[in-house]
Amino acid sequence: MGRIAGSFGVKGWVKVKPFSEKEDALAGHDTWVVRTRDGWREMDLEDFEVHAKGPVAKLAGSDAREVSDALRGADVAVAREALGEAEEGSLYQVDLIGLDVVEEDGSLLGRVDGFFDAGETSVMVVAGADGRERLVPFVADFVKSVDREAKRVTVDWKAEYDA
Repeated sequence: MGRIAGSFGVKGWVKVKPFSEKEDALAGHDTWVVRTRDGWREMDLEDFEVHAKGPVAKLAGSDAREVSDALRGADVAVAREALGEAEEGSLYQVDLIGLDVVEEDGSLLGRVDGFFDAGETSVMVVAGADGRERLVPFVADFVKSVDREAKRVTVDWKAEYDA
């Protein structure tokens, strides 16, 4: 759902880069799951504010700049059950992981293996049925439909994109 971008001040606050449209999306979650150098760990959210330069957070156990500096670059997630259902017209990327990815003609391209952000665009990582990994920008030009009931993402992907 986001990444810790660095320290904010000297009292252990961190700057947060959210991966959602809403800057304050992480504010409503009392517990964050943070990927530190030692692996994923739960951290309680003590406070959250949105400043002119973006959101900042105070996590339990982070009381000094040295602690918040150590969290720089850490991914931030929340438990899936904490998200509830996506709003109408929206979806959670985590719900797409494992779905089949098919071309418009119905042929299997692979399965959704994950996502990453590349600037303003999310990129869907597809583990190919042929053993190749494909990186498909998650935009309307390439992703034509998502059918969660059928467990399928339909894409317009041409062989020349793999070159």
